[in-house]
Amino acid sequence: MKNEYLFLVVIALVFIGSNNSIAQKSSWAVPEYTKGLKNPFAGNSSATNEGKEIYEQMCVLCHGSSGKGNGEAALSLEEQPANFLALKNIPNETDGEIFWKITVGKPPMSSYDELLTEDQRWKLVNYIRELNKKK
Repeated sequence: MKNEYLFLVVIALVFIGSNNSIAQKSSWAVPEYTKGLKNPFAGNSSATNEGKEIYEQMCVLCHGSSGKGNGEAALSLEEQPANFLALKNIPNETDGEIFWKITVGKPPMSSYDELLTEDQRWKLVNYIRELNKKK
């Protein structure tokens, strides 16, 4: 009986660990033109604060309050949401690349092209950069 429970626990841990690693290692190629898109709110702390409010309304359910990809809805997703604190490529990505990812989405993340205005998406880029700095 103990062996059966131990086996189930090991399988569950392997499954949980593999989901997290897949989400963090999967690549997300963006079109070349996105690298040249300029954030009209770059360096604007007020816009970053607004980005935090947008994040708390639209993103926290999956990505979690601290951006670790551990929101309440993340438990039911096959692929775990990005952990902004663990992503090493964010500092190397342009604001335009992050903006494009928010705009277009990638399952299980939906597109925010119609859900958020262009300005809101740029402000969200600012806040995602702040989350990544909290490593």
